[in-house]
Formats: sequence, structure tokens, C-alpha cells
Amino acid sequence: MNELLTAILPEGKLITATISQPRQKDSESYTKVAIKPLMLKDELHYQLAYHYEKKVTHENLALSEALPRITTLLEEQMRQGLFCTLEADYQVLVSKKGKLGILKKAPTKKEAPSLSHNRKKTYVLEEGERIPFLIELGVMNDKGKVLAAKYDKFRQINRFLEMVRDILPALPKDRKLTIVDFGCGKSYLTFALYHYLAVQEKFELNVVGLDLKADVIEHCEALARTLNYEGLHFRIGDIADYNEFDAVDMVITLHACDTATDAALEKAVRWDASAILSVPCCQHELFTQVQNDVLEPMLSHGILKERFSALATDAIRAKLLDIVGYKTQMLEFIDIENTPKNLLIRAVKSDNQPTATLWREYEAFRGFLGATPYLENALRDKLPAPSNV
Repeated sequence: MNELLTAILPEGKLITATISQPRQKDSESYTKVAIKPLMLKDELHYQLAYHYEKKVTHENLALSEALPRITTLLEEQMRQGLFCTLEADYQVLVSKKGKLGILKKAPTKKEAPSLSHNRKKTYVLEEGERIPFLIELGVMNDKGKVLAAKYDKFRQINRFLEMVRDILPALPKDRKLTIVDFGCGKSYLTFALYHYLAVQEKFELNVVGLDLKADVIEHCEALARTLNYEGLHFRIGDIADYNEFDAVDMVITLHACDTATDAALEKAVRWDASAILSVPCCQHELFTQVQNDVLEPMLSHGILKERFSALATDAIRAKLLDIVGYKTQMLEFIDIENTPKNLLIRAVKSDNQPTATLWREYEAFRGFLGATPYLENALRDKLPAPSNV
């Protein structure tokens, strides 16, 4: 086995491999491992994809790590492997007594893969690259490897940065950007945003993270200084009372509870922010307000009413942002299997003038629900006069 792997791995001959048939079946263990080569920072690596019943996890290994890892899989955990190269396919079989045999067959693969495009996904923050803030936050080790337990967090960070990347054209280019992150918490995404915009995209930034938890803010501020993120600072404070700036270019509010999200959206509108990114949380406001006889078959069930009220709340928020001059989108922030709080409102300042139709649509929807939304009241001076209908 070592002779085979030594012959095909260092030379880059392997196109793909699959190791399967666990010796001990366990519902919580992976059932097969798919292997393929890829280039990371101009160095050959091998990606191992571990297939469980309901998920797949990935591990990128340098050659020195991949060879013993694959050997161990076959010597101790699996009974079968198939290694495909341009020259031949090698089927590895392990008996119940541990005896290993290798069968050489005609090749099934006719061309080598393009390693530069052979990754599962191209991320904004690359796997295998040492990224200081991810190392400090415990997402990566000091070699740039994403820790298995933090892979969902790594994907979440990259998904968020993809959404930021899409709106870069809407941000001013000729001056320092001011960004406020309301309810920043442990600030994984705040640090990610700063790294992406300041380090990778070379924007000059003034970023402030705001949260009520003093110990969390103290930790984040110390980490920002450790990382030499000169334009990143953290403050203790409440969203409604925060008035450090007269204007802000981007407002982020992630998982601010109930009407705290509305308070953040109001701040963003009054600052004339170029971009708003909001992941609402705990939308309780409309739950006690929604009344409609037509909807009674649904509203009579608490869990259905709760979910409907949450969606209706975010629909109202999006419509009101459109009415005051934004182009608004609803996006899936992260897979719902990881968190039910997976809806992101992304709003970009638009040159298009809002139409009377938008307001009529909003009034009809709000009236149908029998609701009096917080955000409408907060933005009353920026909205059309209520209809007499």
C-alpha cells in the first residue's frame, strides 16, 4: 500500500480516489471518503471529503499529511479503496483478517483534472491560507487548516463576505468608509468584514462594533489591537442610544432581537447609509398584532402564527426600505439546517425614486394584517402620508 501511494501521490498522478466499506458500522461515522488533488498556494494538496449519513465534511492535507492519513484509513478503518490514475485504476481490498490485496485494472479516467479549479468551492477567504483573525478566533490552526468543528462557521463567514462583495460597487471609493455593526457579539463577522475590506480590498476603514456585553467588547477590542486592525474599534452601548456619527456608509445588524433590528434599520436610513445588511432575530412584534379572519386557520396554531409573523415582519421591513429609497433583497444567509435565523435583508441605496405604488402595496399588506409596525412609526417623517382608505 505504501509503495502504491508513494508512487502516485507525490508525482501528482492520482486523479480521484474513493475509500469505502467501514469495518465497523456506526450511524455517527462516515461511510466513505472521497479524495482528490488540488493546488493551494502553488503546493499540491489532497482534499478528503468524509461522507456521513446527513453531511459531508472536508479536510485539505499537504502531501506529508495525506499519505499517512490515507494509509491509516485502509489499514484500520475501511475495507475497500479505488485509486484512479491516467495509467491504471488500482482497487485495494482488505480482508476480514486484515490481509491487503491490490488489483491493477485498465484506467477509467482519460484526462487529468484542472487542479486550479478542482476545489469544492472557491471562497473569499481561502482554505489553506493562514488568516490571522481566523487563527485567533479558533477557526483555523496556525497552519491555515480549518478546524473540523468550525467548518460551518468558516462557511458562514465566507457566505457573509460573498454578500458584501456583491455590493462593493455601491460603496464610496474616494474616502474612508464608516461602518457600524450593531449587536456585534463575539464579532466573527466584524473581524471578517474588516479583514476583507481593509486587508484584501485595500479600503480605508473606520469600523465600530457595538454590543451591550462588556466582557465581550473588552475581548474584541483587545483582539483588534493584537491584530493591528487600526481602523476597528468596539463600544459598549445600546442601539437606540448610539449617536457617535452623523453619517455612516454601511450598517450591519446580525441577530438583533425583535424591534432592536428596527432601531438599527432606522439609524441606517437616517445616516443615509449606502448599504445595509441585516439578519433579523426573534420577530415577536407582529405576533401579538396580526388579526385576520381569512388567516384564522393558520393563526389559530401558535407555531404557524409565529413563523408567519416573522416572515411578515421582514416583508414589512423590506418594503419600507424600498419606499425610503433602497433596493432590497431577501437572501439565504446560511443553510437552515445550521440555524433557523437564516434570512438576510440586503439593501443598497438606489437612485430610483420610490413610486406611489410601493406605498399603496405596503398599506394594503399592513392593513390586511391589522399591524402597526415599529419601523413605520420610527420612519414616519420619511414616509408618505397615510391613506384615508
